[in-house]
Amino acid sequence: MDNNTLIAEFMGVKPPLYMEYHMSWDWLMPVVHEIDKICRENLGLNHNLHIGDNRAEVYLQVVEFIKEYNDEK
Repeated sequence: MDNNTLIAEFMGVKPPLYMEYHMSWDWLMPVVHEIDKICRENLGLNHNLHIGDNRAEVYLQVVEFIKEYNDEK
């Protein structure tokens, strides 16, 4: 499974043919907000996302969080 499909499934949406999580803040930021919400609701979780101006780095952090989150389920 590619990383964009992983993110789409985490967000509970059917992966569209073309996804821009890796290219667009508009696609990526709702995922960051969802991760933050999950971590606030589950006090034992820590996301360690460092939101800066490097979209590629945030994208990789999001993917890593989702993989770890899925492993814990």
